[in-house]
Amino acid sequence: MSTPVLHYIYDPLCGWCYGAAPLVAAARAIVTVRPHGGGMMAGAGRQAVTPQLRDYVTPHDHRIAALTGQVFGDAYRDGLLRDTTAVFDSEPPITAMLAAEQVAGRGVDMIERLQVAHYVEGQRIAETPVLLAVAAAMGLDPTAFADTLAAQTGDAVQRHIRDTRQFMRRVGAGGFPSFVLETGDSRQLLDLSAFLGRPDALTDWLRTTLAA
Repeated sequence: MSTPVLHYIYDPLCGWCYGAAPLVAAARAIVTVRPHGGGMMAGAGRQAVTPQLRDYVTPHDHRIAALTGQVFGDAYRDGLLRDTTAVFDSEPPITAMLAAEQVAGRGVDMIERLQVAHYVEGQRIAETPVLLAVAAAMGLDPTAFADTLAAQTGDAVQRHIRDTRQFMRRVGAGGFPSFVLETGDSRQLLDLSAFLGRPDALTDWLRTTLAA
């Protein structure tokens, strides 16, 4: 029997994905979590920070914090979201996830650390020096990570994003985040609304489902 896998469809600049981070952590104790970056703000979708963008995301951030308990730091709210020289681009942090996975099997760790860097510390996670610093803080080999990051930039990460979008269509995932539990030949799209803010409930559901 094949090992169960929880497919995690995410975007590093998706606030609800940050809200789901405790669910990802809980799931990792039970199943293998495989990340799929969707490129919500990649390519033509990348956005400069503007007052309009800040006004759009702020009420969502408040709702996410209230529902999940995830912390949105002052450096993000009062710093990054007011820095009109910053650009939100999903492609570089997804590239960092791919590099961390290839170098050390730590792609999900990279996602979690970049979410903290963005939503708590207000860092520009679309910039290479930030990605290199995060990797170093995680203990990844600096040279290997830098070389792999460069190799994954461009065609490789764009292919990953296209593959993610195709996977979403196949499983019926409508957005970010989405969880798909794969057991054997079966794939089940989870209703995350039942679990947000309740990682213990996800743990119980996974154990019961896998036992059955």
